[in-house]
Amino acid sequence: MLAVKQAFLRRVDDLQVVSPQRSAGGQRRYTRVEIRIIRQVVSMADEGMTMPAIRRIIELKGQLAEVTRQRDELAMRLSEVSAERDRLARQTSMVLRRVSRDRSEEE
Repeated sequence: MLAVKQAFLRRVDDLQVVSPQRSAGGQRRYTRVEIRIIRQVVSMADEGMTMPAIRRIIELKGQLAEVTRQRDELAMRLSEVSAERDRLARQTSMVLRRVSRDRSEEE
């Protein structure tokens, strides 16, 4: 499936780039996400990057993904709050017009 040597996978495990589950017999059990990460590690290693550098890149990618998710969540919340502000501004304007109209009718 991955076509990499066991020593390479051990090194990836030692550096905690991924942390696969183990079977009762001690075999590594990788998730699809971990397999995707290992493929990225293989590609970067083939380009001459060191394992510590690869680990850092993967960590930073994870942090970037989390920050991006938070940004998207905040943008959605900002949109909701802005829509609510606009609704309240329209409602306030309507109330002020009524009050003004009522006052002018009383005079």
